[in-house]
Amino acid sequence: MSNLNKLDFTTLEVSRRNYLNWVQDMKVHLTAKNLCLAIEDETDNPNGEARKATTMIVIRRHIHDALQTKYLAEEDPRALWVTLANRFNHQKDIFLPEARHDWQHLRFQDFKYVNEYNYEVCRV
Repeated sequence: MSNLNKLDFTTLEVSRRNYLNWVQDMKVHLTAKNLCLAIEDETDNPNGEARKATTMIVIRRHIHDALQTKYLAEEDPRALWVTLANRFNHQKDIFLPEARHDWQHLRFQDFKYVNEYNYEVCRV
């Protein structure tokens, strides 16, 4: 079932491509709603059940439907946050070497137009 409400930012895709952006957007959004404590390490941060429930609603609303189904049994926002991080937080290992390679081998003379070069620089 698709989310019918307008989302505050893009949902976390199953393909992992937008995980880093999603994490930053989610942290900012939860901080703005004063819900960030529910996903942080709970050493001295007791959270009420209402705050945890609200945080779960926000997180589930912004993840792909397949991920919602997979993590349906998860009830704690901190546990869901850690589970998603363990699953998707390998972006630096996957994309950073490729980006470094592209940046090191990017040459101005390989492009016919300056706009093409600028586009490729921004993409890397």
